[in-house]
Amino acid sequence: MPPYKTFETERLYLRPTSYEDAAFIFELMNTPQWLRYIGDRNVTSVEAAKEHIKRNMIPQLERLGYSNYTVMTKADGRKVGACGLYDRKGLEGIDIGFAFLPQYAGQGYGFEAADELKKAAFGCFGLKELNAITTKENTASQKLLEKLGLRFSKLVRLADDAEELLLYQLSTRADKAETPV
Repeated sequence: MPPYKTFETERLYLRPTSYEDAAFIFELMNTPQWLRYIGDRNVTSVEAAKEHIKRNMIPQLERLGYSNYTVMTKADGRKVGACGLYDRKGLEGIDIGFAFLPQYAGQGYGFEAADELKKAAFGCFGLKELNAITTKENTASQKLLEKLGLRFSKLVRLADDAEELLLYQLSTRADKAETPV
């Protein structure tokens, strides 16, 4: 793979997720929070996580130059979560998403990582709009999206999904009311 853009914040490094992150992705995707709010992706082993990375993350990275990022602490290199910009099937435009291991929730890592990727979406990758989806029950995610400047737009359903999701949006377009902060 050619070198892709990585990001750095005051406390974090964000780098494109690769096969070396398979054990971490397996752990993250099987946390109770992931399963409850994002859904079971049938990643039942480290090998299945490698296949998920191969099938879902790397193709988008190669196509668009961005995808899922593994979030690590600068202090000791611990992998604490994932944050990314996704071209999600059934959703028009690019979606920002994030998930963190439970022991690192509530420490500001989610906002720090997502804010950096939001800035990159508009400044580095030239996006004009940014979307996010979350479940109605995931109030922590809703609060984080609002802190990032995204605003609730409408209820949506993704393909093959019975659950209605909340769609949040942020735009730099002149014809839209919201602008990035």
